[in-house]
Amino acid sequence: MSKEKLIIFDTTMRDGEQSPGASMTKDEKLRIARQLERMHVDIIEAGFPAASDGDFESVKAVAAAVRNSSVCGLARANEKDVRRCGEAVRGAKSPRVHTFIATSPIHMEKKLRMEPSQVVEQAVRAVQWAREYTDDVEFSPEDAGRSDIDFLCRIIEQVIKAGATTINVPDTVGYTLPEHFGGLIRQLRERIPNADKAVWSVHCHNDLGLAVANSLSAVLNGARQVECTINGLGERAGNASLEEVVMAVRTRQDIFPCDTGIDATQIVAASKLVSGITGYPVQPNKAIVGANAFAHESGIHQDGVLKHRETYEIMSAETVGWTTNRLTLGKLSGRNAFRSRLQEIGIELPSEEAFNAAFTRFKALADKKREIFDEDLQALITEENLEHVESEHYHLVSLTAHSETGELPFAKIVLSENGSERPAQANGSGPVDASFKAIESLVGSGAELLLYSVNNITSGTDSQGEVTVRLSKAGRIVNGQGADTDIVVASAKAYINALNKLHFKLERVNPQL
Repeated sequence: MSKEKLIIFDTTMRDGEQSPGASMTKDEKLRIARQLERMHVDIIEAGFPAASDGDFESVKAVAAAVRNSSVCGLARANEKDVRRCGEAVRGAKSPRVHTFIATSPIHMEKKLRMEPSQVVEQAVRAVQWAREYTDDVEFSPEDAGRSDIDFLCRIIEQVIKAGATTINVPDTVGYTLPEHFGGLIRQLRERIPNADKAVWSVHCHNDLGLAVANSLSAVLNGARQVECTINGLGERAGNASLEEVVMAVRTRQDIFPCDTGIDATQIVAASKLVSGITGYPVQPNKAIVGANAFAHESGIHQDGVLKHRETYEIMSAETVGWTTNRLTLGKLSGRNAFRSRLQEIGIELPSEEAFNAAFTRFKALADKKREIFDEDLQALITEENLEHVESEHYHLVSLTAHSETGELPFAKIVLSENGSERPAQANGSGPVDASFKAIESLVGSGAELLLYSVNNITSGTDSQGEVTVRLSKAGRIVNGQGADTDIVVASAKAYINALNKLHFKLERVNPQL
């Protein structure tokens, strides 16, 4: 007997983007969308079109580019939002409008200041407006986990009558427990007369570390769509991790009556791409995609795995896209080899000019690093994109840093601001600190450094260092990234990239769901 289909709805580019500093440009969203399409994700939620003109254009671009997955936009339950969303996804081969309104007593009273009957009326109108653009309409009762079940039954029955084809039940604040949440899905499906007219979906937050567990409990109780993100990215503690949901269902086919259509071999590539673009590193012990996910330190474990893999591994590393770092290119490699390898690992450049710039950067890296791996290419393209966004205001021209035992470290820097070069130097507790102080002596941003993180991209002492810097100013938080074989240079690039994002003021609204 064939298994039922579990629909995977990815919201990395909408909910994931709400992580502090994780905003994405249109080009970055297109790169992620193409990777999600390669992975056979069923529905891609590309953004919140009413948030800003930039978000609208990004969703519109993804809708035009993606052909094999449905493209969805999010809209609050008001006419302006819904029509903006409908216009943004109109060009998709399979468009979806996802609209929502809060249903918990605290949200209706304190946030919406609406009576329950008004909330129902507004939700029905929103679904009707959305149906003018597409037959594929999703409705979410925000904060369903803390909503009265009788009211949930009432509003969901009405929106299904109005034409909603997917009902998504969000645990907006990560409050529920698996048994409770699974029971809620089961009760709603049993009590609502027209429940069989819609696909049931869940969207779980990870505030108590239960997002995946709650999602799986819902699946066991009849949900057939899970909303999730790559690496569990999302505001606060994040969302259910796509990779964990997919592999839990696939590994435990003895338990689950359904399976996804995901090409799991693309999971690790997607994880690395999202991590590189957003500046959110994956912790080593993260399930499925962490560096230690398939590592065995214990002698007993190593012995068991060598004798028979399944003694300690419930899935193979290869099934999710882990492979040995394969030497791909070197300093003698030509343009055709470079282009071919980019295509093989799923990197698409928008123009010949972009390809030429990336090839020049590759050659410069090959002069510093003898062996170039796929991870190096991913980092190279990410950095190339970072330096060509419309928001670039500052550019690193040159850097000299000096550190000597018993002497005070110092850094000399030349920074270009709108094409005009300016030099500066400063002392610091180390070469990185001195570099940052030299930059600030020119820029005077007044930003607070919240995070400084260094990761090696591949193994070896000549590996590129990938640096993430998180800055905060006047309530705005941005992530900056930089990569180089010289960690001080990578640090300066990351700091400057963050300053460029601060300089470019993005006005947007972030919905909660």
